[in-house]
Amino acid sequence: MTDTPTYHLPKGTTADGPFEVNLTAQTAGWGHSGLRVLHLAAGAGQSVSTEDSELLVLPLEGSCTVTVDGQSFHLEGRSGVFASATDFLYLPGQATAVVRSAAGGRFALPSARTARTDGGARYGPRENVPVELRGAGACSRQVNNYCLPGTFDADQLLVCEVLTPAGNWSSYPPHKHDTARTDEDGTPVESELEEIYYFQVAGGEQGFGYQRVYGEADRPIDVLAEVRSGDTVLIPYGWHGPSIAAPGHDLYYLNVMAGPGSERAWLICDDPAHAWVRSAWESQEVDDRLPFGGDAR
Repeated sequence: MTDTPTYHLPKGTTADGPFEVNLTAQTAGWGHSGLRVLHLAAGAGQSVSTEDSELLVLPLEGSCTVTVDGQSFHLEGRSGVFASATDFLYLPGQATAVVRSAAGGRFALPSARTARTDGGARYGPRENVPVELRGAGACSRQVNNYCLPGTFDADQLLVCEVLTPAGNWSSYPPHKHDTARTDEDGTPVESELEEIYYFQVAGGEQGFGYQRVYGEADRPIDVLAEVRSGDTVLIPYGWHGPSIAAPGHDLYYLNVMAGPGSERAWLICDDPAHAWVRSAWESQEVDDRLPFGGDAR
């Protein structure tokens, strides 16, 4: 029996007004992470309330101005997710902002539930976003590390983008982060995090990829989803990967993570059956199609 229909949300299935995706922790059926994707016509604006969550305003396509607490922040966006990284803005809990775009565009609002309301809005310039090339050979991919421990301060929110050249595999070897664990010395080795994958695929409506999620005997989950632009996959627990880019179609996904831990950390555990793959990368070169847009920093 497959769980794919439960956790794979095709484009449009969570749409609400100007939001192409409208997922809160409550509507996702879990406790911590959420994602909205806002579509604005040229000259349009939208009020956004963070309520009990912290969030980013992260342009996917186009630029915008965000006004909050009497301040205005211009976010220089991009022509599309494969073009470059982007400016972004952090909003704390209990904030209300207006997002406006002169030329129109699409803007991701990844979020995490928080009790933190201090610090105000904070601007993240594109040039400060660490762009990492990860893996090698057919597992080469690019990671834009927007809001992770060590790259940008937040309470619980973790956000990055992964860009995978056509024909390559990402999120591989399969890994999980669903149980807070320490080693025998008490050092944390795995954190408990819910995760959202939001996909864009090059090649228009014909573009597609695949996402795999599977569990263990005591926590079963079974997802094998064909994903297209605008689709979302929820990962409450379990091993996830690979994310496969079909030949001819570059694959993008936005990762949103949050959990209950008192320490904001992203600690993963590889599936032991496939962990050896990492050692194979030592003899392989990084795919020369990376970075997208010449964006490595």
